Amino acid sequence: MATKALGSKANNSKAKSAKFKIRKGDRVVVMTGRDKGKTGEVLRVLPKQSRVLVQGVNVVKRHQRPSQTNSGGIVEKESSIHISNVAHIDPKTDRPTRVGIRVGDGGRKLRVARRSNETIDS
Repeated sequence: MATKALGSKANNSKAKSAKFKIRKGDRVVVMTGRDKGKTGEVLRVLPKQSRVLVQGVNVVKRHQRPSQTNSGGIVEKESSIHISNVAHIDPKTDRPTRVGIRVGDGGRKLRVARRSNETIDS
């Protein structure tokens, strides 16, 4: 008698990525790690890896080979940081805050700063 394996990867061809409350363009602060306390704007969200790319945070040096478009050499660029290590900045108080969801006019969902009840979405 053949039984199906639970949690088989063969049946789960499309991996579901998590939905985050942090989006591109949000202002965030780094809570832990080497760059603790630095603030920046989210440049990219990588939902499958649960990571974000923040401007001016986690800057690494990469050796780049010359090509037709660039001269090569040692290039500094931002590396991704885990999404759990960043927090939203409250638009009213400029302090870290958690984010909640509130249904606004017309049934539209809005992100709200828990610290001040100020809406994050414009």
